[in-house]
Amino acid sequence: MPPTSRRTSLTPEDWSEAGLLAMAEGGLGAVRVEPLAQRLGATKGSFYWHFADRAALVDAVLERWEAVATEQVIADLEAEADPRRRLRSLFALTFADPTPGAQDLAVLAAAAHPQVALVLERVTRRRVDYMAAVLAEVGVAGHACRARALQAYVLWIGLLQMTSAVPQVVPGETPRAKLLEAVLEGLERLLDP
Repeated sequence: MPPTSRRTSLTPEDWSEAGLLAMAEGGLGAVRVEPLAQRLGATKGSFYWHFADRAALVDAVLERWEAVATEQVIADLEAEADPRRRLRSLFALTFADPTPGAQDLAVLAAAAHPQVALVLERVTRRRVDYMAAVLAEVGVAGHACRARALQAYVLWIGLLQMTSAVPQVVPGETPRAKLLEAVLEGLERLLDP
């Protein structure tokens, strides 16, 4: 985010968005007052107008991550009435381009941090539960929904980790599209009676 040279005041959302970008770039440790103030073209006083301390900022960043990367995604998917199309859109969104997962990787890397642990568990449950509910909606047997949703989520997390850690091993754009198509074909077989 470029410095806000003519801006007179920043909102808590400006700070949390800048913190989320910093976390995606450098992990939880990058969510620090001075570098964020510099990034925003602000003073530390502006930060303290909105937040008591860094811990409050970390909470706001995690809330922003949850809102944008989970709740907004689910809300957007719910606009599709057909659960099969909704599920296909979900997989296409998550597997086609793992680059936006940098925020998720940063949160996963900080999973042992007490502030992160609770939010990470809540978000993970929400995502898996949502996917399981959509699978149930399309007719997958109740006992299998959660297991299949968890398998898909673990596959996605693994793809994110590999893309970050060893990108030279992960298929490029065209092979990744083929991987996505294989996942979607498997999904279609799963959903067909």
